[in-house]
Amino acid sequence: MAEGGAEGKAKRVMVAIDESESSHYALEWVLSNLRSSLSSSPLVVFTVQPYPEISYLNAASFGAPPMELIQTVQQHQKELALSLLEKAKEICIQHGVVAETISEVGDPKEAICEAVEKLKIDLLIVGSHGKGAIQRVFLGSVSNYCVHNAKCPVLVVKKSV
Repeated sequence: MAEGGAEGKAKRVMVAIDESESSHYALEWVLSNLRSSLSSSPLVVFTVQPYPEISYLNAASFGAPPMELIQTVQQHQKELALSLLEKAKEICIQHGVVAETISEVGDPKEAICEAVEKLKIDLLIVGSHGKGAIQRVFLGSVSNYCVHNAKCPVLVVKKSV
C-alpha cells in the first residue's frame, strides 16, 4: 500500500468514524492490522456532523424552532465531532501513526463519498454497525451506501462476535 504503482506515490487511506463502538473498533483494527502500511501512507480520520434534526426541534417547540436553539444544537454537534476526532488522534498516536482529522457537516453517507473524491482517497474504511435487514431498510446503511457509491475500494470492518 505504500507505493502507488508506477508513480510511486503513497496511497491515501481514510477511516470514517462516528460515536459508535463499531466505528471505534474499525479504527483500532486499521491501526493494528495496517500499521506498517500506514507508516508511509497518509491516514485521514473523518467524521460527519449530521444536520440538526429540525423536525424533532419543531415538535419539541410546537412551531418553528428558535434560531438560538438550532445554533445551540449545531454548536453541540461541532463540539462532539471535535472531541471524537481528538480521541481518534490520540489513539493513532498511541499506535505510532500520525493522522489528519477532518470534520464535515451533512448527511454522513453522502459526505463520506464526497470527501473520498475531494481528498483523492485510495482506500475508505468504515465500521459495520451490524444492523439487521429491517433496520437497514428503514434507516439505511452508511457502509452499504459507501460500498456502492465511493469512488475507491471500501473495506468494511465488522466486529466478530
